[in-house]
Amino acid sequence: MWTTALESSLFALFASSCVQAISLNVRVRTSYNPDSILQARNDHQIPVHNTRNSEYIANITLGGREIPVLLDTGSSDLWVTGDVPGTQDLGKSVSVSYAVGRASGDINSADLGFAGYQISSQAYLLVKDTSSFSLDIKAQGFEGLIGLGPNTGSVILKKLDNDSGNSVLNRIFSQNTTTSNYLSLLLDRKSRANQTFTGQLTISETLPGYENILTMPKLAVDKVHKLTNEDQHWQTITDVFGVIGPDGQPIKIKSIVPSAPKNTLAVVFDSGYTLPQVPRAMSDAIYGRVQGAEYNENLGSWIVPCAQLINLSFMFGGNEYPIHPLDVSSSDFNVVDSKGNPACLGTFQPITSAFSLLGEYDIILGMGFMRNVYTLFDYGDWVNESSNDREDPYIQLLPVTDKASARNDFIQVRLGGVDTTNATSQALLPANQGLKSPFSKGEKKKMYEEKVLSRWPEIFVGCLIFLILLVALITWRCCVRRKRRRAAQAAKLGLATNVTGRPNAYSVVDMNSSSTQLNMHEMGAPKPQTWDQPYLYQNNGYKSHGA
Repeated sequence: MWTTALESSLFALFASSCVQAISLNVRVRTSYNPDSILQARNDHQIPVHNTRNSEYIANITLGGREIPVLLDTGSSDLWVTGDVPGTQDLGKSVSVSYAVGRASGDINSADLGFAGYQISSQAYLLVKDTSSFSLDIKAQGFEGLIGLGPNTGSVILKKLDNDSGNSVLNRIFSQNTTTSNYLSLLLDRKSRANQTFTGQLTISETLPGYENILTMPKLAVDKVHKLTNEDQHWQTITDVFGVIGPDGQPIKIKSIVPSAPKNTLAVVFDSGYTLPQVPRAMSDAIYGRVQGAEYNENLGSWIVPCAQLINLSFMFGGNEYPIHPLDVSSSDFNVVDSKGNPACLGTFQPITSAFSLLGEYDIILGMGFMRNVYTLFDYGDWVNESSNDREDPYIQLLPVTDKASARNDFIQVRLGGVDTTNATSQALLPANQGLKSPFSKGEKKKMYEEKVLSRWPEIFVGCLIFLILLVALITWRCCVRRKRRRAAQAAKLGLATNVTGRPNAYSVVDMNSSSTQLNMHEMGAPKPQTWDQPYLYQNNGYKSHGA
């Protein structure tokens, strides 16, 4: 999934599963300096450049050319623009759609360098013509995108239909079977607040000073159905009532994922999504009780006073992960309220266009969440060619946001150093006075479709059982009718026998009847002649009377 602030719009792009884009008519101030992407300090560690909290970029080398690409854990393919020395056209074309245009071109292969690893003949999409994009991507600081998601989501792999189309991470792990199959990602925040780290990416090793991530709970990847594994993402399940709202109480939302345990939610971690996407009722619970909050239907987001500190936390594996208040509302988008006053954008948007019609997830936690954790993605046995003792894929999260420090940051950045967080104007409204954002007709339709599509296995099994029962009923009825028909035919046959004189059973001989004559003779003696017989046995020399 790729979402980024580009020109006058912020787009949420979900390339791997054709979910439509979310568009915000807001402007993000961006700047890009290629020199700011520093050289890696370790062999398999590279710096990540942050473009105004809306794009995270790292360098790769392809055919010997250094190319800045967006980091996207929500998709699986690599594509670049421009010329690539020594590239080989594989003669097959593909197209990947985004809200800002279409990445189309031929599948090529070239030698790749990424995070200290070298891969020969890496398959990628070479986009020659970028005119379909509604922006100048090079001016935005990147010339391609690298997908870091599961290999099953690769469009290139599907097109080539062999191992040559495997994704970059799959290739790295399959040719280095003695190393760990994980990627780690640390995203920094651009603000006037003090921060002790910059963005970094590592492969098969942890960042110095963050080794404790290996002791964090291994969150099992919530796997989607095999028939839809192209939609597999880095996703897991929250704890029970795992979202803590501004009032310190759990936000109780029912999951749309049929397999999710009761009172939990299925969450996707996506470094390509600028603004996290949550159920509408959850977004309302986060912002609807803020004094002065407004829901902007054109933006599809809540607008809140920038001076409002909003607390929010997520729970995974028994651990709390606080969200920095500077990430719960953002001043980066130059938005105003209905009176024209500068305001801040509520970053946890209602999930509409990215709503999962197949019911595979509830929430997409993009950059606004991922800046608050150091994340480790272990690909485990998703890499079939790696060593045989791999575990199932899992996710580990190490919190990097401290509540007290984050509060001080907010006071310095948004309140000019004067703490007004306890002012009456910042008190939350009573729950029964909280505002609700409106559901559109299109959104209601999607929710209805989701209820049908997400439960298609149960519906299929139910239909199959119904069909079996129906066939059994029809068969039983046919058998009953056939038995009745045979009984009726037998009854008719018995009636016809009585009429023709052909008895159905043995008759009792009436010994007293005058019409009954018994002819008895000794064994072996000629049968006595009787004039009542129409013929005589010729073997005894008798002839028929009247012959």
